Amino acid sequence: MDLTNEQLINMYVTMSKIRSFELRVAELFAAGKIPGFVHLYVGEEAVATGVCANLTDKDYITSTHRGHGHLIAKGGDIRQMMAELFGKKTGYCKGKGGSMHIADLDLGIMGANGIVGGGPPLAAGAGLACQYLDNGSVAVCFFGDGASNQGTTHEAMNIATCWKLPVVFINENNMYGISSCTLNSMCVPNVADRAAGYDMPGVVVDGNDVMAVFEAAAEAISRARQGQGPSLVECKTYRHRGHFEGDPCDYREDAELEEWKEKDPIPRLEQKLLEMELLTDSKIEEIKSTLQNDLAGAEQFAEESPYPDISELTEDVYT
Repeated sequence: MDLTNEQLINMYVTMSKIRSFELRVAELFAAGKIPGFVHLYVGEEAVATGVCANLTDKDYITSTHRGHGHLIAKGGDIRQMMAELFGKKTGYCKGKGGSMHIADLDLGIMGANGIVGGGPPLAAGAGLACQYLDNGSVAVCFFGDGASNQGTTHEAMNIATCWKLPVVFINENNMYGISSCTLNSMCVPNVADRAAGYDMPGVVVDGNDVMAVFEAAAEAISRARQGQGPSLVECKTYRHRGHFEGDPCDYREDAELEEWKEKDPIPRLEQKLLEMELLTDSKIEEIKSTLQNDLAGAEQFAEESPYPDISELTEDVYT
């Protein structure tokens, strides 16, 4: 599937938007303005961007504890996102969910969650709904290498194949489940190798090449829309930050991080677009300036928004 020039530029903007949002969140967290924990998506932007560029508002995604990138790529509002991170009433979950529990059902964002392997069963359920309604929509499940070892993930893959559900499983393999390297937690070299056990296609792509991700996701999503069942796409990538902000990262070598930074997805696409003469240095600066202004507006919105009142403590609580 050929990408248009407009799509390429939009993907560059989306990746840059995710990066700027996450780096500012890191600063705000360090300043004590964001309660709880945050798990940043810096370095993995090509995965969410390449996948979600194939989706519409009628399609669904399930996310993870590292979900800011997924939400932005699917069209999430950074003002409501920032307000939620601040614990403010104007946030996506009225300030009660924080970083790991943002949802926007109008955009098909079924929600991030802090349960490792919590997304795949939700995606299977969404896929069943799409199949039942016969509306041509698909469900995309983002999950990490840690979740690839959870029973919930394998159960979801099994039933998705048995019922030929329109689900695409996107594995974001950043090599570390918290501090455990995949080399020590898997007996196969690739998560995608496990797809054979469910008789579904399994492919491995460079998760830092947004065009490669887009193309692999496009094929899997098209297959799902046509009623041919699920696929597993493994995107090899790397997180630049720790598992969470404050993580000392003493389980990996500095040289490893520097090696992966050389494969940073944003400069790679930027260079490509410059060579194609789709971007200029001045256009890049204009994009960055616009993103910074939008981000400043989101931060101001969050700062000025009220906290939920104590009387609202039990509202929207169902269990």
